[in-house]
Amino acid sequence: MSELQNPTMDHVVKSNISELSDINYDVESVRNDFPILSRKIHDQDLVYFDNAATTQKPASVIQTLTRFYSEQNANVHRGIHTLSQEASDAFEAARGTIKKFINAASEQEVVFTTGTTGGINLVATALSRGILRPGDEIVISGMEHHSNIVPWQMACEYTGAILKVIDVLPDGTLDLEHYESLLTEKTRLVSIGHTSNAIGTIHPLKAIIDLAHSAEALVMVDGAQAVPHESVDVVALDADFFAFSSHKVYGPTGFGVLYGKKDLLEMLPPYQGGGDMIETVSFEKTTYNTLPFKFEAGTPNIAGAIAFAAAIDYLNEIGMDAVRKHEQGLIEYGLDALGSIPGMRIIGDGCPRASVISFLVGDIHPYDAGTFLDRMGIAVRTGHHCAMPLMNRFKIPGTIRASFGMYNTRSEIDALVKGVERVRGILA
Repeated sequence: MSELQNPTMDHVVKSNISELSDINYDVESVRNDFPILSRKIHDQDLVYFDNAATTQKPASVIQTLTRFYSEQNANVHRGIHTLSQEASDAFEAARGTIKKFINAASEQEVVFTTGTTGGINLVATALSRGILRPGDEIVISGMEHHSNIVPWQMACEYTGAILKVIDVLPDGTLDLEHYESLLTEKTRLVSIGHTSNAIGTIHPLKAIIDLAHSAEALVMVDGAQAVPHESVDVVALDADFFAFSSHKVYGPTGFGVLYGKKDLLEMLPPYQGGGDMIETVSFEKTTYNTLPFKFEAGTPNIAGAIAFAAAIDYLNEIGMDAVRKHEQGLIEYGLDALGSIPGMRIIGDGCPRASVISFLVGDIHPYDAGTFLDRMGIAVRTGHHCAMPLMNRFKIPGTIRASFGMYNTRSEIDALVKGVERVRGILA
């Protein structure tokens, strides 16, 4: 076995960080619920630090998917046979579970989508159909995921609206004074990520929303990186639209949610045509279904919705406050441990952050580091993280991103530190 495949326990991370995890949080019990975590990668124990890209799935979610396809599989709505009625009941029960999870006012405000990208594109496309006008202004930040940039660029191309971008400060936070200066009587929409997927910055979202509303602008929130890590209350935030993805919240891929205030969803035209979004169809005229079905054309991801509800049930059983405390402890420990490595550069070192540490080590290219770490069984994400403008802002090609989830441990962070030190010894 090569040196890279067998990082020895020759480095012990020492930290004065106090224990931030809830004393009742049993991370080993949580880990036992995730079958994939027992897997070996290159003969090493898997250390999975790519949770910002997608999370692993607990056994209860996997079993729910299997049970649906084994026992209930049928299309939903309008079917009179038993399987269709059972599937429809479970599908709509999932909507109720999700509604409670984000504290939406009504199930009519919970639209099922393919994911965060699908939700943002729905709103951008609908606004482009006769609502946005030439000269209207859309404000985003310099820290956005491409999925919260490109749809608005397209909307501007279609409508003649103008895109404005909030500056990013050297410490990885948004320039809120610049943001406030961008808001004018022409501002129609602010679209902002709750938390940066690339460097983990948690934005002061309520203040951002309130400022936008004071300018009579709507607010679209990309909540993909927030919902897995903290309790989200869309009513308290007063967000107009809020999109997130199942697969980042321990649920299946290909399913997501768009929350929208009821009056706004009623105002928007449909996004796609066909299937459940219709009420009546004739060659002369089609009338549209009520909310939320007006935006749910075609056969939905039925199993995805039901399994996502199972993921939410799992999180609720553990408690989002306990998850947040555990992950905050990992972040504090990880920043301290990784910061001890010579040549370490944490990107966004002054920002309040969720469960992401994005870093570079000397002149080592992120792809090279990621390849070597994989040989040690450590999964990190390398590259621009679908945030090219942010990488350009920091004048870097990309970063090594370690992103934590509810099942990660401090001993895994120790393994990452040893791995990075080994890579540094080889490549620096």
